[in-house]
Amino acid sequence: MFDKLEDLLIRYEELMSELQEPDVVNNQERFRRLMKEQNDLTPIVEAYKEYKACRQAIEDSLLMLEEESDEEMRDLAKEELNESKARVEELEHELKILLLPKDPNDDKNVMVEIRAGAGGDEAALFAAEIYRMYVHYAEGRRWKTEIISISENGIGGFKEVVFMITGQGAYSRLKYESGVHRVQRVPETESGGRIHTSTVTVAIMPEAEEVDVVIDEKDIRIDVMRASGNGGQCVNTTDSAVRLTHYPTGIVIYSQTEKSQLQNKEKAFRLLRSKLYDLEMEKKQASEAEARRSQIGTGDRSEKIRTYNFPQGRVTDHRIKLTLHKLDSVLNGDLDEVIDSLIAADQAAKLSNLQDE
Repeated sequence: MFDKLEDLLIRYEELMSELQEPDVVNNQERFRRLMKEQNDLTPIVEAYKEYKACRQAIEDSLLMLEEESDEEMRDLAKEELNESKARVEELEHELKILLLPKDPNDDKNVMVEIRAGAGGDEAALFAAEIYRMYVHYAEGRRWKTEIISISENGIGGFKEVVFMITGQGAYSRLKYESGVHRVQRVPETESGGRIHTSTVTVAIMPEAEEVDVVIDEKDIRIDVMRASGNGGQCVNTTDSAVRLTHYPTGIVIYSQTEKSQLQNKEKAFRLLRSKLYDLEMEKKQASEAEARRSQIGTGDRSEKIRTYNFPQGRVTDHRIKLTLHKLDSVLNGDLDEVIDSLIAADQAAKLSNLQDE
């Protein structure tokens, strides 16, 4: 590990020198690439420099204890020795985590697809609440959200909603949200006061760039039609809605949220690219099934990952057996405690897997 850290330290210093060179500054593409590499290495290098400083402090303290006879100075040296040893242990753990292979999709924006599952109208109403939860979470992190497609049930619920979240590291935090979200509560329509269980399916897909997925025009059928539903005065006056059919996979994308056919077409293609990229990721992960089992959650959309229990005011994440009695704040977008716990558990599983190899 320490040989690798020394190599990274040398590479970091090389990068700092390269970034000062005029020909690099004038080449924007190369400059951006080097800046990204530098940003990725900075937390590792800073932790390693602190680790080396703490190791030096341990040596200095031990030397002082050998040479110093004054009790007050010896006590100070012992205190510094203990603090440095404790920090070295913390930094060793931090560095192991920082050196874990990084998911290449972590910095990507995400497409979020929420679908009402079992439970009819109640499931659709909960799908709308889950959508608002993610929108509030995105707002709290200063990320942008944009609806790609939406299908409403007429009473404020969503049969399906697909939207994009744009922001640094969006996928790195939201990738753990894929799966079945279960709600237990008394629906407003229930006169007997019985608790119902409904489900919503969430799929988190990294946004795919054109370089990630190449779509052959022969594989696509594009239909244009008039938009339907609530869309303001301009709805139904032009053929602005777009439906894409991808023959090889059977995926159908419908986009009508914009008044412009061109904008709807662009949104539909963005979603199609992400869906195709997600399919490729699933195939790859299936072939690495053993490695996948070491991670928190399989990303399988049939996996029940979380329960939102209204009578008890609790949220339970079944993968890590975490229960929080703060249902209202979670549904209002306060997801960091859940996500941070999932990230920590995932990192611990990956470290354990590395040690077993």
